[in-house]
Amino acid sequence: MFMILRTLFGWVVGWIASGVFALLGRHNQGALAVRPDRRQFLRNAALGAVGSVLALSTAAFGLLLWPRSTGAFGSELTVQAGDVPAVGAPPFRNIAGKFFLVRNDDGLLALYTKCPHLGCTVPWHGPPDSPNAFQCPCHGSMYDYVGVRTGGPAPRPMDYMTVTVDETTGNITVDTGDIHQRLEYAPEQATPYAI
Repeated sequence: MFMILRTLFGWVVGWIASGVFALLGRHNQGALAVRPDRRQFLRNAALGAVGSVLALSTAAFGLLLWPRSTGAFGSELTVQAGDVPAVGAPPFRNIAGKFFLVRNDDGLLALYTKCPHLGCTVPWHGPPDSPNAFQCPCHGSMYDYVGVRTGGPAPRPMDYMTVTVDETTGNITVDTGDIHQRLEYAPEQATPYAI
């Protein structure tokens, strides 16, 4: 059914385009009242068909290159208070937001799951007190519980996202569009969480 509709659409567009190109051709020759002969008609029809195919191909190629919205990443995401890990516990992973939520004595950190080396997704291997709690499967970069690089080719620690805490409910909001780079861990990077 789709092929039939596509064929009919091509015929209609080709017919309209050939008429437009024929009209433009006669207008440029100054002979609007003269009917084209068979050779001119076929030339104009072929030019119209080729022009419409090129226009549709260009439009399809443009749509192919147009970026799509990929879901929740890039917006603010809420993590319920029940999902916030305890101090030193395995992190909470938010797949849609592409972050791990870790909690240490300084507070909460939302670590971006993208490796700073070449962009692979870094999984959690644990335990929290291990110097290689996060390990990149691509090239072997290792990170501790707060995302500081402990080995491998990565040039810096894992990036982190801005975290805000709702004091009344205990829920937190992670801004996945606000990603920060760092050279080492500092306590002010963590958001205090006393709930």
